[in-house]
This record gives sequence, C-alpha cells and structure tokens, in this order.
Amino acid sequence: MPPQRSTGTDPEAEHPRYAGQYLLEAELGSGGMGIVHLARSASGLRLAVKVVHAEFAQDPEFRGRFKQEVAAARRVSGAFTAPVVDADPEAEHPWMATLFIPGPTLAEHVKRNGALPPARLRHLMAGLAEALRDIHRAGVVHRDLKPSNVLLADDGPKVIDFGISRPSDSELRTETGKLIGTPPFMAPEQFRRPRQVGPAADIFALGSVIVHAATGSGPFDSDSPYLVAYQVVHDEPDLTGVPDDLLDLVARCLAKEPEDRPTPDDLMTALRSVSASYDTQAFIPEQRTGNERESAPSVKGRSPEQPKGERPERTDDRTHSAAVKRSGRRWRLPAAIAAVAVLAAAFGAFALLGGSDTPAPENPDETQTKSSFQPWDVDLSAPGAKADGLPQCTYTPRTLYCVRPGVLAAALDPADGKVLWSRSDTGHASTYSTPVPVLSGGLLQVASRNGKRLTALDPATGTTRWSRDIARYDGRVAHIGGVVLLTGRDSKIIALDAATGKEKWRHTIPGLHLPQFQTYGDGVAYALTVDVNETRVAAVDPETGAMSWQRHMDGAMSLVGAHDGTIWFTSTTIDQYTASVVRYDVANRTTHRVALPLPQPQTQAVVRGDTVYLLGSDGSLVAVDTKASHQLWRTETSVSKASAPVVAGQRLYFTGVDGRLLAVDTSRGTLLGQTKARLGNDRGSLVSALPAPLAADNKVYSTAPDGSLFAVDARDPSAW
Repeated sequence: MPPQRSTGTDPEAEHPRYAGQYLLEAELGSGGMGIVHLARSASGLRLAVKVVHAEFAQDPEFRGRFKQEVAAARRVSGAFTAPVVDADPEAEHPWMATLFIPGPTLAEHVKRNGALPPARLRHLMAGLAEALRDIHRAGVVHRDLKPSNVLLADDGPKVIDFGISRPSDSELRTETGKLIGTPPFMAPEQFRRPRQVGPAADIFALGSVIVHAATGSGPFDSDSPYLVAYQVVHDEPDLTGVPDDLLDLVARCLAKEPEDRPTPDDLMTALRSVSASYDTQAFIPEQRTGNERESAPSVKGRSPEQPKGERPERTDDRTHSAAVKRSGRRWRLPAAIAAVAVLAAAFGAFALLGGSDTPAPENPDETQTKSSFQPWDVDLSAPGAKADGLPQCTYTPRTLYCVRPGVLAAALDPADGKVLWSRSDTGHASTYSTPVPVLSGGLLQVASRNGKRLTALDPATGTTRWSRDIARYDGRVAHIGGVVLLTGRDSKIIALDAATGKEKWRHTIPGLHLPQFQTYGDGVAYALTVDVNETRVAAVDPETGAMSWQRHMDGAMSLVGAHDGTIWFTSTTIDQYTASVVRYDVANRTTHRVALPLPQPQTQAVVRGDTVYLLGSDGSLVAVDTKASHQLWRTETSVSKASAPVVAGQRLYFTGVDGRLLAVDTSRGTLLGQTKARLGNDRGSLVSALPAPLAADNKVYSTAPDGSLFAVDARDPSAW
C-alpha cells in the first residue's frame, strides 16, 4: 500500500508523494489550477499527473470545472490528444494522469526557433484540423486552443488542456459577466455571446494559432486585452507573413461570423490541394525538459511565486488583468501567469516505437534467401468511377479477392497484383464501408448495393450464382463454414446454405438478444450478447442451430480468439478501456483473468498460442501471456487508431491511418520495419479505420487511404 498523500494547507501538501497509485517523481510545472508532476505507473510508463492546488480543492465550483475537464479529456482521448490514463476528481487533492509527451509546445518552439517553414505549417494546420474533427465528433468544444495548448509530438500535433472545454450537449453554461479564454485566440462570439459558443470558435482559434506559428505573433495585437477583444470583434486580422497558399484558408478561419468559417473536414480537403508537395510526414520536435517555462499568454493562473493565501487578480472567468506587458508583437504576462502554460503542456506521452536499433529477425537465414517476389501496388477503382473508399480483401494461395465502394468484387494474382477479373457495383455509395468478402460454400460472398444485398459469385469468373435482399438485417450477417447466418431485429436467426442461398434453419437462441456471431476456423459459431455488466456467450452448430453450451460472464467482453478448447476475451470498462484479458477453458468451465498493469483504450486484439496482443487506440501495444498470467512487454508505437493487428510467425503487423504498414517483433515488441505513408493527393486522406493487413506465404498485403492495395516481402521488413 502506498504511503498516505500529504494533506492540509501547508506547502508540503502541494508536493504529495503519490496521486492514487502513481509515484510522483518530479515537478514539471505549476500554474493557476495546480501542479503537474512527472510520474510512473507500476509498469514503468511515464505519466504527467496534474494535482489540483489545495486551496482550489475546497472550492465546489472549481471541483465542478475539474470534473468537467476530466470528462472532456476522457471523451476525446485518442490520436490527437494526450490519452487519459486515470483520474480521481473526488480525491482530497483531485488529480488526473495522462501519458507524458516528450515534445515542446508550439509556443515554446516558436519562441526558441522562430516561425515554422511553410511545409511544417501546412502539416500543423492539417493535424490541428484532424484534432478538432475528432474533438468535435466526441461532442466537445475546446474553447481555449492556443500555442501553449498544442504539443509538437513525434507523430504530429496534440491538443491538450480541456480545463474550460465543455460537451456541446452540456447544460453547464458560462455565468453572465464571466469570460473564459485567452484573448488573442478567442473568437468574437466568446466576447459577444459566451453562452452560445460552439465548434466554430475552435476554428477561429486554429486560424489565430496558425498566424502565430507563421509569424511569431497573433492576428490581433495590443498592449491591453480589452483592446484585443475589441479588435477580435471589430477589426480585420493582420495576416502579414502568412504564406500565400494558406492565406485564404486562414482568413476564412478568422471570419467574424461562425457560419462563415470552414469545418475541420473542409480544411482537410482544402489542404490536400494546397500544394503537390504537401508534407505528410511527422514533425520530429526537439525534446522538452521539466525546467522549460512557457511565456505565451493566458488569462488563467497564478504565479508559483505568489504568496500562498494571497490571491492575485483573477483573470480567467471574471475579469481581464490590465497588467500585461508587450515585447515586439508578442503577448507577455508576469511570471505569475506565464507558468500555467507548462501545466497545460505537460500532458501525455508517445515514444517512437522500437528506437534506432532495428534487431535482426528470429531466423537470419530467412532474409538471406533471395526472393523473386517484387513488391507491387494497384488501384482497384472501377473504370470511370471516382476512387473513394478502401479495398477490403480476402487471401487464398492463388487469388486475392477484394471489394471497394464502386467495385462489387475483383480477383487479383497475389504474386504481381494483376487483375484477373473485376465487376463494378454502381449502387455502392462512396461513403459506404464495404465488408470483407468471404469465401464460403465454394463461392465468393460479397455485400452489394450499399450492403442491402448479399451476392454470391463464382470465384473463377465473377458471375452471380445467387443473391438475396439483406436490408432488414442491418449488417448482422456472419459467414461460418458453409453457412450464412442472418440475425433479424427480433433476434431470430436464419441460416442459409452458402452454396445455394437456400434456407437451412431458423430459430432464436434462448437468453441471447441480437447476438453477434464470430468464428475462428474451428467450425463453431460463437454467439455473444454484451451488456455493461454481463456477457452471454453460446456455442452454436451453424449447420443445425443446436446450442452445445452457454455461459454468463461478468463484465463487458469482446471475443479475441479460440482454439484447442480455449476461448480468449478482453474485458472492457464502461469508458471503453480494456482492463484485463480473460481465458476461458470450455471443458473445465474455468475462467482466468489477467489484469493489465495499465488499462488500454479501445483495443483491438489477436491471439497466437497463449499470448494475446492488444493494440490500443492511443498506440500502445501490449503482449500478455495468459498461461503464465503476466504482461510480457509493452511498447508505445506512436501510431494511433491503427488497424487490427495480425500475427504471422514471429511478427505482428498493423496499418496506421496514414497508410504505413508496420512490422513488430512479437518476442520483444521492437520495430522491424515500416513502409512509407500512402495518403495520396486528391484521392487520399487520413481515415478513421483501416482493414487489417493480410500476412501469408512470406508476403504482407495491405490497403491505404489513397485507395491502393499493395504487397511487400515479409522476410525483410527493414527494406520496406
């Protein structure tokens, strides 16, 4: 049990040894809300832990705001933010722990190195647009986007500090007469009608941040925050120094009326056509230290030098202090307020996967053997059709079968990517996500007409053998062995013969509501119904519908794999964090849980032997030995929101949202190689999800946001 944390109001109480179970090792910064400490989890992962000042911990209004900050940070935790690991807003000293990101803030970088070059500026703008897209999709408005709240991480910018953000559906409103934000980066409506602030305010702030990154100062400048507020509402922005190719976009972001500003998706689309040389590679920033301090302006905070018990003039949500000094065109606040930026900056961490030393493969002879295989890539667009969506493929030793919006199905030679036959599907909308094609009953089963019809094709020629309307099943279609299982809205299961399309049986499974079917090559249909507190799983014979067993398991479970009489699950918390891996022995009816030292957000998992590999949406990759009941290794990949992982031999493969295919050594968790990013020009963009790669016969096949399907030699990932 860890020592008790410091309590009381004396200075020692500001430096507790622990926050929850996390040992606080060093102070990273101090600001108006509290102190940010460098800490480590039980597994050794570096964290940034924000501990609220004791005086504010007694303030019910402040506690309410901190709870809102934790909720907002959890809600948007992902690729473009610092993932929340743990928090306790109800503690005597409320705290929140996030991964530590070893990169400078944008404000620090500009102060030290000057304005960003055009290519980096475009990359920054695209990254921030993607970040706001995901933040707004989560229903959150940040309301304080500024250079000190943007971290330049290895894999792109991260937006941090949700201290004054709120859910767009929240009833919490800014009280009359209170103003929250940082004047040079606030939208006009934040001054005029703060109760009606929406996502467009973040777009205005994005424009101001880009001007700062391009010129070293903001688009509005004055000695007084009052004058800045007037300029934001009434004057035109000063865009001198902004590159010509971004000038129009930035000006649109800074439109006075919210409805005149572009959306994040509008910005991402426009940025793809800004320049053919648009740089999509990650910005590798200089490293930050705990001693660095931020001098960017903020209207939140108090000085760490301010005597305790003596409160400075509040400038966050009550009034704006006039004690603001100016040097050149940059805002500067007294040291009392400047330190708060460090508090905002010290959130989260992504380490580059593996490091600079690439280990040799398990079998050195494997890579020394010369291969006649040559990497290839193809575009599967239907003739005359717009190239939208990603291919989804199924592998056989002689043929790759793929589908794509606009392409009903195509057959390719896996050796060289040559298209053997292809059929278009004019009923496929480009926004529809096509399911993976399945070979079942000797036929290729594909979803056509936006998933409303199941069509069975001759795999040799692509001609239709049978089809059936499946619109009423809302995508609840599973292929197991030679049977197609359709689950109706009334939970009734209809089984079809995959070879003929004729019905084999129909009935419900007792105790299961809208079951989801999965299989792992053992001929068993595993049916799951998942609730918050309970998961019901049943084993069903797909040929007859007979149920051989059914179990009730505690918690929300996701099926990972099954073989040799054992089934593996991941156990997920209500906020979508995987907390443990569960191993179930069918014959003995025994359940064994292996708790993760650090829960992972929104995991995708794969099992090989007794080891389960979990890839989190924050880029964390973990290997858990379920037989020995311990975690083998953990790696931070820096690849957020990747595809599901697959394992072949001693290697694990997955694809990033920028189209990179990565190979990892399964025994050590080190990076073996990665391909280039495949974003494309007008065709491509970052996507929210990617199909898992296919690995077989010493080759790996993967798809990318530019719409391409490509193949690489699996024997030497370092040569990718």
